[in-house]
Amino acid sequence: MVFNIKDSNERVVKTDFPREIKKTDSIFIPMSDGKKLAATIWMPIDADEYPVPAILEYIPYRKNDFTAIRDSVRHPYFAGHGYASIRVDIRGTGDSDEYLPDEYLKQEQDDALDVLSWIAEQSWSTGAVGMIGKSWGGFNSLQVAARAHPALKTIITLCSTDDRYADDVHYRGGNVLASDMLWWASTMFAYNARPQDPAVVGDSWRENWLERLNTPPFVEEWLMHQRRDDYWKHGSICEDFSKITIPVFAVSGWQDGYTDSVFRLLEHLPKESKGLIGPWAHEYPEVATPEPAIGFLQECLRWWDQWLKNEDTGIMKEPKLMTWIQNSERPAVTYEERPGKWWVIHRGLHQM
Repeated sequence: MVFNIKDSNERVVKTDFPREIKKTDSIFIPMSDGKKLAATIWMPIDADEYPVPAILEYIPYRKNDFTAIRDSVRHPYFAGHGYASIRVDIRGTGDSDEYLPDEYLKQEQDDALDVLSWIAEQSWSTGAVGMIGKSWGGFNSLQVAARAHPALKTIITLCSTDDRYADDVHYRGGNVLASDMLWWASTMFAYNARPQDPAVVGDSWRENWLERLNTPPFVEEWLMHQRRDDYWKHGSICEDFSKITIPVFAVSGWQDGYTDSVFRLLEHLPKESKGLIGPWAHEYPEVATPEPAIGFLQECLRWWDQWLKNEDTGIMKEPKLMTWIQNSERPAVTYEERPGKWWVIHRGLHQM
């Protein structure tokens, strides 16, 4: 991949994809309250003349450094096949404004609705948007889908759950998941202390950084809610599955902690929804272990084309759920590969 510099924040990206694309860095999307979220956008260079659907990934993991390498592969692929692919740092992370006091707040969802509205209003946009995300991004894709923004037509949710209390890293069966809860809270405590980039936001970075350094450890709030109260019901779409009316592609792996939710989502979400469970751990299937990995970006593209471009890709004639049935293996801490076979479930019928 070779970059030809056009100006300070827009670059033409030379690829072998069907559409020539450009990448625009350091876009700031305005929120209803006057704050701004930082975004990077990849899209076909002729999108203003021939508008395209959009794909949104909306997570807190710093697009300009922490996820920059993985973003540089996935988003250009979508753009090169006729989409505006947009990576946004949520409020309080990366170069976006403010600080992040907790996960999955209502403010996070409200901001996502503002982002969707902004996308739909752009000259390069057809007005149709899909969301994709793994883990945090998978969670908030489901949560935002439940808010029913008219521009959001479908989501691909990976390694996520419909139940924040009973099926996440905080509690299980009412018991504190001490290792998972503390590990994740400690990780986010460190992440939240990272500053904005002065080269992007200017002199305001220092004031914002001091604010971020005072972000409380998430675990304090989590331990104050040891029962299934309104705190955990918020963001748990299992409280009312009917709020999601768009097709959902739910993906996980047998080595991941969020496998069970795929079955619940397929049972309760719109009939057009589909599921995929591989042998994988907590990762995108095109790079995941244990093997076999799959060409997941190609499968995403078929899903996007079906629901964002209204093209019949044949995907809706395929099984409701595809899963990798693993052969018996000796117990091990990790596996490079799990031999087995693909198994499909189509309208309640089991088929090889």
